[in-house]
Amino acid sequence: MLLIQSERNALLASLSAVVGVVERRHTLPILSNLLLEKKGGKLTLLATDLELQVSTQLDAEAGDDFAITIAARKLFDIVRALPDAARVKLDSKDSQVVVSAGKSRFTLQTLPAADFPRVETGTGLGDAIHLPQKTLKRLLQLVQFAMASQDIRYYLNGMLLVLDGKALRVVATDGHRLSYAETALESESEAREVIIPRKTVLELSKLLSDVDDAVELRIGSNQVTFSLPGTELVTKVVDGKFPDYQRVIPVNQPRHLKANRQSVTQALQRAAILSNEKFRGVRLVMSANTLGIVCNNNEQEEAADEIEVNYDGEPLDVGFNVTYLLDGLGAVNSDEITLSLGDANSSMLLTSEAEPGFKYVVMPMRI
Repeated sequence: MLLIQSERNALLASLSAVVGVVERRHTLPILSNLLLEKKGGKLTLLATDLELQVSTQLDAEAGDDFAITIAARKLFDIVRALPDAARVKLDSKDSQVVVSAGKSRFTLQTLPAADFPRVETGTGLGDAIHLPQKTLKRLLQLVQFAMASQDIRYYLNGMLLVLDGKALRVVATDGHRLSYAETALESESEAREVIIPRKTVLELSKLLSDVDDAVELRIGSNQVTFSLPGTELVTKVVDGKFPDYQRVIPVNQPRHLKANRQSVTQALQRAAILSNEKFRGVRLVMSANTLGIVCNNNEQEEAADEIEVNYDGEPLDVGFNVTYLLDGLGAVNSDEITLSLGDANSSMLLTSEAEPGFKYVVMPMRI
């Protein structure tokens, strides 16, 4: 029985949208599979890890409706390895699927579609919020690097999403630095606040494009859905209390240093070559219109650099993790940045006039 006939590139694009959800090792074998389901003229590809579910649709040629599961990574790797102009066919035979294109043939095992688990959607979701895909993509870019990855404080392994009136805020922190970004919404929404898992943020970033097409966002008490043209992502939320980010972001810092972002980035990259590999410390030494950058390591080696900046505050010598500084500088799309500081024991705030909704806080370290 013929299941699918598709151009290789169209099928690959759909597989790319969902395959990232599939875990390479799982206690449930069916979670390594992808659900292919045809109803009417639409073919749906769906993958889940029980916390996150992504589905995408393709136009299907006429034929019988069906539902089948097939090894997701194997199918993705097969289609990716085929020539660009190939036309791919999937045929079902007993409990197997034959993937063919030209003279290439691959036979894959299947598992019953009835056993495939789905994340139930639509319960207790709030009003739909619409914003351009490129706006949400940019918000994620500005904060996702600050998420923790395997912290025992599980609520840090993700991103806080806040709806507050006509503003959408996103916040991420690993306990040593915090990144915050916000954008205005066209319509007012009810206040909602949820923590989205790290994996969801990374997969959503891949799905979003730099276009004005809208993404629809709906937030429930234990679930969030993101709907794009032809694709839907459903995620459970992290149950936990996120740190009070408003208390972490410093205000009224007395010292302000304005500098060319590229100059600071390049000087930090040079000095970091001789930083301590474990602690990655760098000293920022500020004096009149000058920023000195100093790194040392355990072999008694030292890197020192100096660049011109706009600074007329009191002299200051303060230490930070150089990787954290470079992450924040790399997220900003502007020529000039502002570093706001208190003393050697207080956090630094990185901002940019070109990204007014962005704030990046880095805790100091003793060097």
